[in-house]
Amino acid sequence: MTEVRDSTAGNARMLRAGLVILSAVASADVASQAPAYPAKPIRLVVPFAPGASNDTLSRATALVMGPMLGQGFVVDNRPGAGAMIGAEHVARSDPDGYTILTIQTSFTTNAAVRAKMSYDVFSDFAYIGIMAKSPMIVVVHPSMPIKSVKELVALARKRPGELNYGSSGTGGSNHLTTELFAKLAGIRIVHVPYKSIGPALTELIGGQVEMVITTLPSALVQVKAGRLKALGVASAQRSAFAPEIPTITEGGVPYVSEQFWGLAAPGKTPPDIVNRLAETLRKALQAPQLKEQFAREGGEVVPMTQEEFAKFVFADVNRWRQIVKDIGMKLE
Repeated sequence: MTEVRDSTAGNARMLRAGLVILSAVASADVASQAPAYPAKPIRLVVPFAPGASNDTLSRATALVMGPMLGQGFVVDNRPGAGAMIGAEHVARSDPDGYTILTIQTSFTTNAAVRAKMSYDVFSDFAYIGIMAKSPMIVVVHPSMPIKSVKELVALARKRPGELNYGSSGTGGSNHLTTELFAKLAGIRIVHVPYKSIGPALTELIGGQVEMVITTLPSALVQVKAGRLKALGVASAQRSAFAPEIPTITEGGVPYVSEQFWGLAAPGKTPPDIVNRLAETLRKALQAPQLKEQFAREGGEVVPMTQEEFAKFVFADVNRWRQIVKDIGMKLE
């Protein structure tokens, strides 16, 4: 007996196999033709107004990273809501490596003080690396009849609830660090929030508010120009960038607080792109011109791996959550 086989099913299987192979070849061909990253300029979102330390240090870093990547950076200032407007924009952007974010301490303080946010700092971002750290500094208008932190505390105790301080916005780093200072000093001062620290310092120079606690890079130029008076830095030891300014602890308040700056991308950005950005950032931070730029403004370059930086960010959120609890601030 001759066996008869139906070739239809076999032919169908062969056809499907052929299509799979053709599809794989086509995909490989497309991938080989795809331009290497980056193929166009990268948008760097700075969630603060131009002129502040966040903006200055971001632009300086972008100028060095750009030539290393073979593409320029477009700096996009998106201030407001204590830096959350810019952060939300990046969290919702395409995770293709062409939109990244400058983050700093307000990024972690917002997560600590707000009960609800439109993004999750633990899952909606891929952390590229840290740029620098710097101590906070207490500055007042030159007309203030005080010369030290001790005298500021005495004046605030004499006039409870009368002295105003400016910040970059409710829940931001300037807000929380100043409230922590007030708690430790046992004084009551009034919060005046702005969209970013730049306008707050402008108002301080104009005499509309009495004091600001901000980063050393934000205020050092104005201090050296005589437009602001520095009372103390919030570091364990005096800063090498301004050794003439005493620490706040020397003024009788055991207060240490630092600011950081770093870069982050949308959470689902491919690891190879994040790695490329991270490697480029680390190389850029070794460039003499960038180190000099940071040093001029009081920022200390701090080397960290991507994993170390992510752990640093998460630990900072938890640290500020504990501080918020300790000072009795209500979640918003």
